[in-house]
Amino acid sequence: MTTPSTAASPSATPVPEVSVPQAPADAPRRWGSLGSIGLVLSAGISVQFGGALAASLMPRAGASGVVTLRLVAAALVLLVVCRPRLRGYTRADWGTVVVFGITMAGMNGLFYQSIDRIPLGPAVALEVLGPLALSVVASRRAVNLVWAALALAGVFLLSGGGFGGLDPVGVLFALGAGAMWAAYIVFSARTGRRFPQADGLALAMVVAALVFLPLGIAESGSKLLDPTTIALGSAVAVLSSVLPYTLELVALRRLPASTFAIMMSLEPAIAATAGFLILNQSLTVMESSAIALVIAASMGAVRTQVGRGKARAS
Repeated sequence: MTTPSTAASPSATPVPEVSVPQAPADAPRRWGSLGSIGLVLSAGISVQFGGALAASLMPRAGASGVVTLRLVAAALVLLVVCRPRLRGYTRADWGTVVVFGITMAGMNGLFYQSIDRIPLGPAVALEVLGPLALSVVASRRAVNLVWAALALAGVFLLSGGGFGGLDPVGVLFALGAGAMWAAYIVFSARTGRRFPQADGLALAMVVAALVFLPLGIAESGSKLLDPTTIALGSAVAVLSSVLPYTLELVALRRLPASTFAIMMSLEPAIAATAGFLILNQSLTVMESSAIALVIAASMGAVRTQVGRGKARAS
């Protein structure tokens, strides 16, 4: 991905010097933190509405077929846009990107098998337990445990108080996706540090597509070649892979893994909203209360992160 130069040309019209108030020393750090948090929220909205669209596509192509379309289309888009270079990387760099790709394939495959069996909101509520567990393990501040506990309470309420009426296989798939999501957070951050811009993401997406392609062909076969299915699958790829993964990879370069993981507690609320708008899944009073809890937990994580930036700058 080529970044245009911002340097002024020699023939540019001179700009008169203007005296402007200087921003406080902590302003860049504060706005950097807030900007990263905004990227994470935008990614969450994109991926959950993409998930709702994918659920409506499953009768056409099956769960594995939808995942295959999503990963292949996303890999092609990222290769064209990023044009990643293949030379100059160490064996450890390639190992990181391969594991990142396998993690993405596992996370997507398990999650789509889950939403093929249980509703979108509860599936995401179960999946988010993985990032929440990561936040507890990775955090070095006691207050993050409070936000994680509050978000976990919201997840429990969103589940209807225990997931007792759900397909147990769907529940297991969602929990497996949660474990893969936690691994995704770790390896996304490592990939972002080892590869410039979104090059590592593009290469990892190719790995994920190659891993999943045989499964998609085995389940869906010629259904993957239907033009409408390809178009819808490409839309899912952009909403659920290209856009959110790029935003998250950029955010993880500035945001601690523990804060990022707590921010993921917003996902069940976003998923419930997407399910309501696209899949006609209504919200109960308990689900609305759960949304309020996870939003409160995420707001607390934001305040903690911004406060931490201020403390470092002082």
